[in-house]
Amino acid sequence: MDSINADSIVDHIEDVFKRRGAESYLGEQVTMAQHMLQTAQCAEQAGADDSQIVAALLHDIGHYKNEIPETSLAKGIDNYHEEAGANFLEDYFPISVVEPIRQHVAAKRYLCAVKSDYFGRLSAASIHTLNLQGGAMNEEEVKEFEKNVYLEQCINLRYWDEDAKDPERIHPAFSYYRPLVESLVRY
Repeated sequence: MDSINADSIVDHIEDVFKRRGAESYLGEQVTMAQHMLQTAQCAEQAGADDSQIVAALLHDIGHYKNEIPETSLAKGIDNYHEEAGANFLEDYFPISVVEPIRQHVAAKRYLCAVKSDYFGRLSAASIHTLNLQGGAMNEEEVKEFEKNVYLEQCINLRYWDEDAKDPERIHPAFSYYRPLVESLVRY
């Protein structure tokens, strides 16, 4: 792990996708890799900029960084994967990639508080994790979250996240996104 640097970060991420991508995605019908690749595909299809596509692709990388096993979530423990992923990536990618990743759980809580129809979009697994993550934001949390410079990007990522859970969807492989990921690495 100590040998990860700007020159090797994309190789490392691709290796994680290859080695661990087939792991189940917290009770969803897709694997971790399918989910993250579908999220990137949703961003791309929506005409998102490069930073948003890469954020979508890497938004759940923190599930791999964290040593809390997946079964812990089922036991009622929040693994703070959004923070783990953002902390891991912030040394290599711009804030425009990292901040939506850091806030994608908060964005779910925010949307549940401010959009009456959003909760209905959530899968059973997303509802379960929402409860672990604190439920819908209160009014004070909403006001604070709305101050985020990347608010729109965080909200976009959240919608794509919810739309990326189709086991039948055909999506590109990591190799398709690799040049884009490489283009955003900070040296």
